[in-house]
Parts: sequence; structure tokens; C-alpha cells
Amino acid sequence: MALVLGATFFVIYRVRATRAPGTSAPVDATGPATRPARVVPDSVRIKVEVVNATATRGLGRLATAWLRDQGFDVVSTVTAPEKERRDSSLVLDRSGHPDWARLAAASIGGARVEARPDSLRYLDLTILVGRSWRAPLQSLYP
Repeated sequence: MALVLGATFFVIYRVRATRAPGTSAPVDATGPATRPARVVPDSVRIKVEVVNATATRGLGRLATAWLRDQGFDVVSTVTAPEKERRDSSLVLDRSGHPDWARLAAASIGGARVEARPDSLRYLDLTILVGRSWRAPLQSLYP
């Protein structure tokens, strides 16, 4: 009896989970996920380093996928040491292109931008992903 009752609740839960909120229409879970719009022009190559400045494993990888889908050329992804962890994200302009830095800041949902030129790095931007950054709700790679 308990097994039948448990199976019934499970079926009801699964049916409700596959419906759009507030409607009785089923959600198409097998449809293609939409990718973010490309914000970097095709003729421009913006070399980016992504730094996971949080204790959340995999956040830098998610940010890398998100930025690549938007057209940024992410050349490395690293994790910041524990003493350099951040709450908010920060975009560092390394090559003197403040418009590129603002574009990257807007593409990750808003971040502070600072100019920190570094001619020893072959990078245009360094993006420190802070704890307040949330990965998009859509599937990045279906």
C-alpha cells in the first residue's frame, strides 16, 4: 500500500514538474536551448582570462562557456588563491580598450571595470568572477 501511494505521488510530482508555471501546458524539455546573442563583432578578437575568485567549484568554467558563446576568446581559466576571493565581479582592462572592458562587464550582468595595463600579458581583459555572479538558467551546452 505504501509503495503504491509513493508511486502515485511521484507520478503527480513529475507531471507537475513538466508543466509551465501557472499553466496546464507541458514544457518542451527536449527542445533546443537558446544560446546567448553574440556581442563581439566577428572581425574583433578579444583575448580574455577568466579567474574564478570564489570558493564555488566550476563557476569559472561556466563563465568561460558563457563568454565564449558571446564571442570572447577565453584563452585561460584559473582559480584565485583563497586570500583573493571576491564578492563582486571585476573586469581588468589590460590592453587599453575600455570599450571592450565595458562590453565584457555588461555581458556578465554588470561588473566594475578598472584599467590595469600589463604589457607582459598577451591578454586584453582579465575577468575576476565574484560570488554574486549567477550562471544563466539556460543550458549552456545541450
